[in-house]
Amino acid sequence: MPSRREGGERAEATPSDPAALARAYYDALDAGEYDRLASLLDPDFVQRRPNRTFEGRERFVAFMRDERPNTDTTHAVDGVYPSGPGVAVRGRLLDADGEVLFAFVDVFDAAGGRLTALETYAAADD
Repeated sequence: MPSRREGGERAEATPSDPAALARAYYDALDAGEYDRLASLLDPDFVQRRPNRTFEGRERFVAFMRDERPNTDTTHAVDGVYPSGPGVAVRGRLLDADGEVLFAFVDVFDAAGGRLTALETYAAADD
């Protein structure tokens, strides 16, 4: 499923642009392109979220590919805040019908042209 980005264009990651890496992350995840997703992540990538932590690129990609409760989702990116050594993204996770599952803020760290860490903050849409 194509992602719903600002402007609708596919994000291309460049090593010196953490914001482009973050956009490419959502594009790869939403499209189910797990090899592409893995290529964006450092081997020691860590994601921390309210209910769990994933350590290592392979573990994170395996979860996203094989274990997520709902893979028919799209990340609607509402804002990208590129200041600093990483990038913050504000958005909403949408189900297949376009209904909001929850709002999120993701804070990415990047180094060496790859995403090295992700801290996810999520809130239910009331």
